[in-house]
Amino acid sequence: MWWRVPLIAGAAVLAVAPLPAPLVERFYSLGAYPVLQSGLTALSNLVPFALLDVLIGAGVIWWIGMLARDLVARRRPATRPAGRRSGLTVAGVAARLLARSLTAAAVLYLAFLGSWGLNYRRVPLVERLAFDASAVTPDAARDLARLAVAEMNALHPRAHAEGFGEPHRIDPRLADGFDRAQRTVGAARPARPALPKSTLLDAFFRAGGVEGMTDPFFLETLLASGLLPVERPFVIAHEWSHLAGLADEGEANFAGWLTCLRGSAASQYSGWLFLYREVAGALAPEDRAAIAGRLAPGPQADVRAIAERIRRQINPRVSAAGWRVYDSYLKANRVDAGAASYAEVVRIVLGLQGQGYF
Repeated sequence: MWWRVPLIAGAAVLAVAPLPAPLVERFYSLGAYPVLQSGLTALSNLVPFALLDVLIGAGVIWWIGMLARDLVARRRPATRPAGRRSGLTVAGVAARLLARSLTAAAVLYLAFLGSWGLNYRRVPLVERLAFDASAVTPDAARDLARLAVAEMNALHPRAHAEGFGEPHRIDPRLADGFDRAQRTVGAARPARPALPKSTLLDAFFRAGGVEGMTDPFFLETLLASGLLPVERPFVIAHEWSHLAGLADEGEANFAGWLTCLRGSAASQYSGWLFLYREVAGALAPEDRAAIAGRLAPGPQADVRAIAERIRRQINPRVSAAGWRVYDSYLKANRVDAGAASYAEVVRIVLGLQGQGYF
């Protein structure tokens, strides 16, 4: 059909067009997107299952059904006046398959951009806040690691006593922290928190080391089933930060950490546990060992339990392949650091220390 050509061409142009970040920030990320997010997340919160699963299932059934229809048409014995078979040729089936797949990809990509994906092209968070690059030093990283250890040691008894909430409910204290964290970083209209959900993609999540995902079409929060309770508040806060329009992984890690700091003792502990593991990974081996020795037995046990969960669940081949694909996806969406952007949270925290954000 003729309309497929401009649709596919339009999607291709938007994929490479250098849209001005200030315009995206003003008219989409701070304009249309917050209204859209509130509506779509309110809709997805009405059901306990992942609407993304429904979309994937319906898409697969449609694609297979259309292919089956073409194959049946190829075998149809109807005859034209000239006596030739009117069924589709192999080339005809392949052409239809290609055209249909490209059209579906174009529609999904345009929907992705409109519902969430344009946030990849907004003004970076460090340019919107009072980021001080000179504060990012090895000494500051060591001090941050020591602070994380002190906070974990102090919070551990109270956090474990109060518990880490139920996996598929919105914790009102974490939701309040999410609202406050967004206002801290300048959100004019804070995002609506999403109901944490399981997904049919869970087997891949566990094998690939994926802890959570933000559905970019229905703006819902999906969690891997194998997360430990101590991990869950931060992972939820991270995914909610994506819902707030922070597409970059490092920025979402930072906002998720801020969210946890403004929540309950359990959420605070989860946030500091996450940051400790991030900053420890950025230290020299000797510094990492010295600071790890400061952990009390309780936090030490939690760190070991997370490491054991990762070793037990992850399939190295699936994980490596998945992260390569995700790295390419991020770079295609203007995230130059790719999957390495996750670790940017340490740089962001160090550069914003003393600026009143936490």
